[in-house]
Amino acid sequence: MKISIDRNVVEIKPESEQETASLNVLWKIIIDCYGDNKKLAPMGQFVPGIDNVARFNIEGVRGGTTVYNEEKTAPEDNTYYCHTCNKYMNVKTGTAIPLCCGKEMEVID
Repeated sequence: MKISIDRNVVEIKPESEQETASLNVLWKIIIDCYGDNKKLAPMGQFVPGIDNVARFNIEGVRGGTTVYNEEKTAPEDNTYYCHTCNKYMNVKTGTAIPLCCGKEMEVID
């Protein structure tokens, strides 16, 4: 995809049929005929050379179910958070540690 930025306008131009189909799905999720359009909110970070993907949350659209690491359990009651999207969960002692954005959530200090 080709992305162009002109002040406060971002243009996304698909360069393949698959990118066109993906952009069409995104468009249908974000745009609402009744005026209840969604917003894209950045998640985590994007640092060229370190990160190879930029993530965005679609505000107002529910996420998927939480997945847990069944091999690791919480050593004590604690609050865990995702460094990428800032989601947090309270986890009880002996409960499986949640996964988010493709990695294990961390204890909030």
